[in-house]
Amino acid sequence: MTKLLLSLHVLAAIIAIGPVTVAASMFPAVARRSGVGERLRLLHRICRVYGVVGVAVPVFGLATASSLGVLGDAWLLTSIALTLAAALILGLLIIPGQERALVDGKANRLGMLTGIFNLLWATVTVLMIVRPGSTTGA
Repeated sequence: MTKLLLSLHVLAAIIAIGPVTVAASMFPAVARRSGVGERLRLLHRICRVYGVVGVAVPVFGLATASSLGVLGDAWLLTSIALTLAAALILGLLIIPGQERALVDGKANRLGMLTGIFNLLWATVTVLMIVRPGSTTGA
């Protein structure tokens, strides 16, 4: 069961978080170059939809951690905190910022916020791979 949960966790991360990071990163540049248009609306829709689908990542992650018995490990608690921070940045700052940009064409601060969002996910990914204290030898 652990292998299935881990597989679902990794697939959810690739399928959901990947598109959000790319679309959110592209949004400010497209807004600056071409203003409000269909491409900008598409990037915003990708961020909204895949952001919601991304809830599956921590759900499967917590189920995997529970089956591995590592729910109290520092690396996992740090990953949970960083994931929560990334979700809050996406939901409270990036998505609303994109919605404002769809009205006025200005993507103020979205490049910076998206960079922080992406850095948080990169850090979580490294923690998932390295897992301090892991017995896998990695």
